[in-house]
Amino acid sequence: MHTSKHARFALPLLCLGYIVLASGCSRVMTPGSAADFNIMADDDIKEILARKPAAPLPAHLAVARVQGPRYRSRTAEGYGSGKYSVVTVRDIETEEDFARLSALPQVANIAPLNRMLLSDQLESDRQLRQAAASLHADMLLLYTFDTSFFVGDVLPPLSVITLGLSPNQTAEVTTTASAILLDVRTGYVYGSCESTSRKNQLASAWTSGEAVDFMRLKTERQAFEELLGEFEALWRESFDKNANGITAGHKSP
Repeated sequence: MHTSKHARFALPLLCLGYIVLASGCSRVMTPGSAADFNIMADDDIKEILARKPAAPLPAHLAVARVQGPRYRSRTAEGYGSGKYSVVTVRDIETEEDFARLSALPQVANIAPLNRMLLSDQLESDRQLRQAAASLHADMLLLYTFDTSFFVGDVLPPLSVITLGLSPNQTAEVTTTASAILLDVRTGYVYGSCESTSRKNQLASAWTSGEAVDFMRLKTERQAFEELLGEFEALWRESFDKNANGITAGHKSP
């Protein structure tokens, strides 16, 4: 589902901590929180509303995955300190995903942000827009994952008899993937979109940590694929009609 180009949207923070399994002594650590896009605004409300789109079309698009501070999972770790972190390891994304974005109308090329371009102190969208500007990007696509775990008993506790090998628990993982599209020059918000994926399966108390993380990757992957579809719809709705390079009343030189 995507919102209008003037919409402000926030991502909920994922609670940090441990989920104690219903049987056995295993513990599952959540990978970390989603990034809260609200904290990236560095101006007052009046100045934010006064921002205008300035990107020409076709646009050079920079892309970055952002998460909460000190983000860490079994497959990736966030870079930078401050109010959020940037994940540069592609544990969810594929080359085909970026080729899919490159094929959108009015997209000149795609450039991911890497650590060499980023400040180690991340406080607002300004640091990301500065990194995107160093790539001569016109727009910046930011996305994040908000993933939560739940593990609970669904069958009688047979682990004492069966040495913990019976699948007497169900593990559920829910992921909401969210994205926002910014103007690199002005910070103008063109729009936002999100999608949610949920999976569950039986898992024994001895292996539920691995099972939950495997499902995390599956749900984040599915949520990301659906998010790409939502973003394609948002992009076409916003820019498909501007075949002559006109963006919200601004003509490209």
